[in-house]
Amino acid sequence: MPYTPIVATLGYVLSPDGNHVLMIHRNARQDDMHLGKYNGLGGKMEPGEDIAACMRREIREEAGIECTEMSLRGTLNWPGFGKQGEDWLGFIFVVTRFEGTPLTSNHEGALEWVPVEKLDTLPMWEGDRHFLPLVFDADPRPFHGVMPYKDGRMVSWNVTRL
Repeated sequence: MPYTPIVATLGYVLSPDGNHVLMIHRNARQDDMHLGKYNGLGGKMEPGEDIAACMRREIREEAGIECTEMSLRGTLNWPGFGKQGEDWLGFIFVVTRFEGTPLTSNHEGALEWVPVEKLDTLPMWEGDRHFLPLVFDADPRPFHGVMPYKDGRMVSWNVTRL
């Protein structure tokens, strides 16, 4: 059977000084599978988009800013992550420059600037704690991870750097 994951982006917008990251606190919808958790910004790719255009659109829609400089930090394969066990394939970006002033909230929750060194103290998916250090480290090589989920829990983690 062919593998047909939902393709998505996940972006981490850095403050101009590089010390803070814009996170969404998913606290707006009671039916949200991410309710109460902090996450980067992003979402599903649309037909006709390349992955960079998807990241720019999602940041524009969720934070109200325009990305002017970003880099692909890696990819993550999340088999079984969706509400109904759907597979997801994510392209992970860091946005290092943007234009505009970020919104303070959107339909999914509050947008908050969080010190990069405090990310590990936030409520988030347990798997995020494994890949977030790779997003913000100084290694220029992209990472490529596989993080299967079962019943809402991460079951393993493997990563390769090229």
